Amino acid sequence: MTCTRHALRSSLLVASLLLAGCASTHPSSLQDPYESFNRSMYAFNDKADRWVIKPAAEGYRAITPGPFRTAVSNFFDNFKDVYSAANNLLQAEPEKAVNDIMRVALNSTFGLFGLIDIATPAGLKNNKTSLGDTFAHWGWKNSNYLVLPFFGPSTVRDGLGLGVSLGMNGPEHLVYHNSNEAIAFYGLYGVNTRARFLDFDDSLATAAIDPYTYMRDGFMQLRARQLGLPNPTQSDDVNIDDLVNAPSAASAPASEAAPAITDVSHPEASAAAHAAASAAQ
Repeated sequence: MTCTRHALRSSLLVASLLLAGCASTHPSSLQDPYESFNRSMYAFNDKADRWVIKPAAEGYRAITPGPFRTAVSNFFDNFKDVYSAANNLLQAEPEKAVNDIMRVALNSTFGLFGLIDIATPAGLKNNKTSLGDTFAHWGWKNSNYLVLPFFGPSTVRDGLGLGVSLGMNGPEHLVYHNSNEAIAFYGLYGVNTRARFLDFDDSLATAAIDPYTYMRDGFMQLRARQLGLPNPTQSDDVNIDDLVNAPSAASAPASEAAPAITDVSHPEASAAAHAAASAAQ
């Protein structure tokens, strides 16, 4: 796992170092001064998705039943609740933190190690939050747009939070004990996440605009809304409600309907935003 974690952190570090050169270009958006770098990274992610990630997700969905994929999603969400509890404490939200801890306790025991979501039907709210949200709570409100390798749309603030989180010895380390097991763990997470958003490809395929701009503006609108900030200046007329309430999500089976894109601090939201942009091409 050490090698895998170092590789992820190295990718984020390289991205940060390259920004110094990109920042000297003429930005076309107030919150996208690194557009040259971001477009290159977007193109890289797009090729990775088209040739590797999406085909793997399609094959995965074809051979696995819906209840299995739902259980896998619940399993990974249970780990996120641990991080949410810690960040809610850092944000001085003790009630939410206790709620998150209760979710983990209930789902980890009666929910068979998180495979079944018992907490939500029991009335325990899903308060997903991240270190990027914590930084914003501490005062780092505005942050420039940044496209991360594999993780997709983010901001400098959220990217830093992600890098710190990846470097921590979190609860997921109880599941794997070496690099091969870590690769399998995160590989399953990535493929399962991408499979959840495959239907967004079709629902957003008619978006006749620059896919990069569509992804950026939609992401920044949603992030501003989540943090209670004014809507950022847009270079295209993108209605975030159309993205969050995609028609295909309503038509999907109830057991595995595509979730609303409200948790952009986690990779699945990036996958959804990237899927939306890819479909627009």
